[in-house]
Amino acid sequence: MVGTIELDTATELIEAAEAKADEIGVPSVIAVTNAEGNLIAQHRMDGAWLPSVNISRNKAYTAAGLEMPTHELAEASEPGESLYGLQTTDEGRIVIFGGGFPLERDGEIVGAIGSSGGEVDEDMTVARAGIDRFEELIE
Repeated sequence: MVGTIELDTATELIEAAEAKADEIGVPSVIAVTNAEGNLIAQHRMDGAWLPSVNISRNKAYTAAGLEMPTHELAEASEPGESLYGLQTTDEGRIVIFGGGFPLERDGEIVGAIGSSGGEVDEDMTVARAGIDRFEELIE
C-alpha cells in the first residue's frame, strides 16, 4: 500500500501554509500529494498567479517522486552536472527550485507539499509552515 495522508490532514497543512502566506503577503497556491505524487488537495489563494497552480502541484510531485526537497536539485541539474536537463524530463513536471518538500512519518515518505506564488525563499517559507503543522499532527 502506498503511504499517504488523509484529506483532512492535507487541508490542515494547506491552512497552515496559507496563514504563513497571508502573514508574509504572498498569495500562493499550495498542493499536497500522496507518496506517489498524486494530488490529495490543492488551494489557490485569491490573487495567486494562475501558473502557480501547476507549479505547486509539480513541486509536490517532484518532492514525492524523488524523495527530496526540490531546492536540493538545483545544483545537480546545472550544465555539466550529473542531472543536467532533469527538469525537461517526465513531461516537464520535474521542478528544480525550492518550494516542494516530502512529508515523512516514521521514516517513510507519506506525501509531499508544494507552494508557488512568490520568490523561491517565500515559497519555501510557506511550504515549511505546512510541514511544521504536519509535524505537530504526527507527534
